[in-house]
Amino acid sequence: MNALIRSTCLMFVLAGGAATTTHAQVTTTTSPATSEARPNETRVPLAEQAVALDNNGQSALAGRLRTTTLTGTPDAPGRNSRIVLENRAAAFYTYVSGWATFYDAEGIRCGEGLWKAEAFAPGESVEVDTPGLRLTCAPVSWRIVATNLVTRASDTAPATAVPSTPSTASPAPATAPTHPTIAAATQTMTAPTGATSDAKASALPPLEININGKTLPLQPGNPLEIIVGRERVRIVVNTAP
Repeated sequence: MNALIRSTCLMFVLAGGAATTTHAQVTTTTSPATSEARPNETRVPLAEQAVALDNNGQSALAGRLRTTTLTGTPDAPGRNSRIVLENRAAAFYTYVSGWATFYDAEGIRCGEGLWKAEAFAPGESVEVDTPGLRLTCAPVSWRIVATNLVTRASDTAPATAVPSTPSTASPAPATAPTHPTIAAATQTMTAPTGATSDAKASALPPLEININGKTLPLQPGNPLEIIVGRERVRIVVNTAP
């Protein structure tokens, strides 16, 4: 009897171990869909041009340092830098802002400053500064990241209508006339759904937000990020369904 009890217990232990192993294998499987991610901005030497990307990973802005000497220590940090930005996109930006980050010889970040510009036309260059910078090293590389790229409403790409293709099929046989009410309902159901959303977007007036006396433009669906204390707040305005 004791031998039978020990055999039964051993079978339960082995079954539990097999179930645990199977569960571990399932939970550690990585979905291939997570490997696709938006590319990040790369660090470049101080003498080279840094590039900021948009939400699609395309080149939006390019920047080069106007300040030739950048240095600082924890006791006496550097407080500002001058940057020349270039609009490489085809859109007119009503407001752009972002961060310039600096790195020492070991690749450790030792400073970051916030920059911004307004009324930025395609192909245009503008000089900005980073008044909130606190640089605690002699950096050897840097990068720029755009947190807000607000375009004007007229630069939003309209929906492209697909031209209809003449039908080459043989004519359908004649059918009985359709009641006018049924015909109107059928026409309404087959109307393109994009027309409703386009009409709603075009009916919206220009939007803007006022933050402590600073007026910023708002575009539906385009995120706006602001700094509140030590927290970065992301604001997205969308039309109600």
